[in-house]
Amino acid sequence: MTTLHSTPRADGFHMPAEWATQTQVWMIWPERPDNWRLGGKPAQAAHVAVAKAIARFEPVTVAVSAAQYENARARLDVPNIRLVEMSSDDAWVRDTGPTFVINNNGEVRGVDWDFNAWGGFDGGLYTPWNRDAQVAGKILEIERSPRYCTEGFVLEGGSIHVDGEGTLITTEECLLNRNRNPHLSREEIEAVLSAQLAVDKIIWLPDGLFNDETDGHVDNFCCYVRPGEVLLAWTDDPQDPNYTRCHAAMNVLQNSTDAKGRPFTVHKMPIPGPLYATEQECAGVDAVEGSQERNPSVRLAGSYVNFLIVNGGIIAPSFDDPLDTPARDILQNLFPQHEVVMVPGRELLLGGGNIHCLTQQQPAPRAK
Repeated sequence: MTTLHSTPRADGFHMPAEWATQTQVWMIWPERPDNWRLGGKPAQAAHVAVAKAIARFEPVTVAVSAAQYENARARLDVPNIRLVEMSSDDAWVRDTGPTFVINNNGEVRGVDWDFNAWGGFDGGLYTPWNRDAQVAGKILEIERSPRYCTEGFVLEGGSIHVDGEGTLITTEECLLNRNRNPHLSREEIEAVLSAQLAVDKIIWLPDGLFNDETDGHVDNFCCYVRPGEVLLAWTDDPQDPNYTRCHAAMNVLQNSTDAKGRPFTVHKMPIPGPLYATEQECAGVDAVEGSQERNPSVRLAGSYVNFLIVNGGIIAPSFDDPLDTPARDILQNLFPQHEVVMVPGRELLLGGGNIHCLTQQQPAPRAK
C-alpha cells in the first residue's frame, strides 16, 4: 500500500458528494455481543436486508471475521455481494473506513483518519479499538488505492457531510468535543478538513440529535440532498429535547451561505418515536466493562436522516412507526429520480446507529 505524505487538496483530489456515481458500498458484518443483542443474530439479519437492498443497485463488499465467514457467506447469497475476510472491533465502517477522494484524471484515493472509538478513554464506546483503527488501511490496500494518513487527527466519517462543491456540514458537539482533538482549535480543525477534503467553507451546527452516543454525528441529524439543499431532523414539540437542537440548527442554516454563496433551502424530516429499547432487548446484550451500557430508560437516537444514497436508490430505515410512510414520501419527493427502499432499522438503532453509519460508499473514478 502506498502511503502519501502530501494532502488530497495539494494533489488535486476532493471528497465528492454522496450522490456521485459509486463503484460499490462497503459494510462490516456485526458480531460484537456487548453491542449487538443475542450474539448479533438479529443485527446480522438486519445487515443482510440492508446489503441485499443496496445490491439491487450496485455491488457491495462485506468485511467479515474468519469466525463468521461461513455464516455470512450463507446468508449473503447474492452474486452482487462480495465477502472479504477482515478483523475489526465492530461494524461501523462509516466511521472506521476510509473517506474516498477523487480527482479529474480517473483516480481514487482514500483518507485514513485516526479512530478512537468515539472518544477514547474520555467517553468512548468500547475498548480496545486497535482493529477498527486498521480497517481504513486494509480497505485501501484491498482496493490498491493510495492512502493519505492523518495521524494525530481523529475523525469519523459520520461526523461530516459534503456537497462536492466546497461546503462541509458538521456539528460542534462532535468535532469540538474534548475527546476528539483537544489540542486543536476550531480554525486548526477547519484547516485539516480543508486540506484533506478540499472544502472551502464549513457550516458548524451546534449539536446533533439528542442522546446520539457518537456525540452528535451530523449524518443522523442533517444531510445534503443536493447542492444548496439539506434535510434536517425536526420536531415541533417544545417538550422534546430535540426541539432546541433542531431550531438552533435551523437558525444557523437560515443565516448561512455555502461555498458558492447560495443560501440554504432546508427541508424538514420528522423524528420518529420517541423510541426506547425494551428490557428484554437490553438483557440480550452482554455486559462488559468499558462498553456502552444498554438501558431501556434511555431514549434512542432514531432518525430517518440516517439513509444512504446509492446509484439510483435511497436505502432508508423504518421503525414500525406512524411516521415511516410520511418519511418515505419526503425522501421520494426529494429524490424523484431514485427508488426509495425502506429497510427495518430498529435492530441497527439498538446497536447505536443506522444505515448510513454502517455503510461507506466508494465513488467511481471520474472520467479523464
